[in-house]
Amino acid sequence: MNRTSASSGPSGTAEATGAGATATPPLSHGLKQRHLSMIALGGVIGAGLFVGSGAGIAAAGPSIVVAYTLSGLLVMLVMRMLGEMSAANPASGSFSVHAERAIGPWAGFTVGWMFWILLCVGIAAEAIGAAGIMVQWFPGTDSWMWVAVFMAMFCGTNLAAVSNFGEFEFWFAALKIAAITIFLVLGILAILGVLPGTDAPGGSHLTGDGGFLPNGVNGLVVGLLASVFAYGGLETVTIAAAESENPVKSVAGAVRTAMWRIALFYVGSMVVVVTLIPWNDKALVTEGPYVAVLNHLDIPAAGDIMNVIVLIALLSAMNANIYGASRMSYSLVTRGEGPAFLGRVTGGVPRLTVLASSFFGFVAVLLSYWWPDTIFKWLLNMVGAAVLVVWGFIAVAQLRMRSRLQREAPEKLVVKMWLFPYLTWVAMAATVGVLVLMLRESDTRSQLYATAVMAIALAIIGYVRQRMSVARQEAAQG
Repeated sequence: MNRTSASSGPSGTAEATGAGATATPPLSHGLKQRHLSMIALGGVIGAGLFVGSGAGIAAAGPSIVVAYTLSGLLVMLVMRMLGEMSAANPASGSFSVHAERAIGPWAGFTVGWMFWILLCVGIAAEAIGAAGIMVQWFPGTDSWMWVAVFMAMFCGTNLAAVSNFGEFEFWFAALKIAAITIFLVLGILAILGVLPGTDAPGGSHLTGDGGFLPNGVNGLVVGLLASVFAYGGLETVTIAAAESENPVKSVAGAVRTAMWRIALFYVGSMVVVVTLIPWNDKALVTEGPYVAVLNHLDIPAAGDIMNVIVLIALLSAMNANIYGASRMSYSLVTRGEGPAFLGRVTGGVPRLTVLASSFFGFVAVLLSYWWPDTIFKWLLNMVGAAVLVVWGFIAVAQLRMRSRLQREAPEKLVVKMWLFPYLTWVAMAATVGVLVLMLRESDTRSQLYATAVMAIALAIIGYVRQRMSVARQEAAQG
């Protein structure tokens, strides 16, 4: 398939148009600015922060603050690069479209379908996690029943107008932001010693209990790897922006607020946790860091409150992943990189890709019941490092696209990567560095190998498809 140029849609959005693409009705632009603002704010707050960060604290100790700061800086660079390209050419395929334009169709195919698989497996994992919470609350029920309810609910939401997805995410994000804001306020008051019943801890937990780096550099590396994957999901906002009222403004606004969101929600939370309670408190892992802190502050029903928040975070991620997967696969299909029949749009919604993405997620759930330690574990490993591959493609695409934009359409550079090209190279080196660090740990090493197999297989398929398309076009012209 030949490298293609942008073709602008009716509302300023654009998709790369492949040889096999057919004309389809445009997606709707039903997402309002308030939806995008909340998706951008709430997208950074996931179940990985509320629960998964406990394992990182147990490994790194107080230095988890450094780990989240370093990985947060990398994510800021990635989002800035993605924001530059998405503001210049908003597209529902986001980085897949940018990779196709800048590198070649094989790259768009590879990163697009890899991200689709990542989101679909995420749908399954989140559905299982949400169902587990519901079974705790309703012991007489079965997990599969709740999975079916959640899958049907959010599949139905995404089959309707995109504004429904926006409303769900708006309120989910509002609740998550409210919860973490209250947590941070309580934590700061406790650190200052002005919360009733608490004494200011000072730096005793930061420098005591083995010091700031209790497990040395190895512990920091484990914490760094845990923190990197907690940031996954931010990319969806650039996909959603293509269906907003003002795509360029929406992308620019979301990217420009990324820095303070990451600093406040992630780094701020870690500072509060490791300042208030010892890093080696077993409750950090068994209960989760937020529950552990709230219990330490004698907040009534802390566990139940956080279970509600974690459930909301899981359902929010599930809803967003169905949306992101359906739009990514729709973009691929319309560019001739997937089954053409899935590209049908009705009512401004690509309903067939919504159904296909939901179906894949539901099948993954079934695999978790039938073969939890084999096929489903392999699926989880396969997407373990996928987000890093996506970030790598984003960096390479931005490096090549920036020069082209400066030469051909400088007015489109509404958002600019800082200190280009130096920080782009820094982001690429940091991404490769994290991949290398994954080789140090047995669990992450197996994930890296499985992801590499998937990436290579998709790249080969994409390249073969590209060469076959070029051959067909040359034959037609000759």
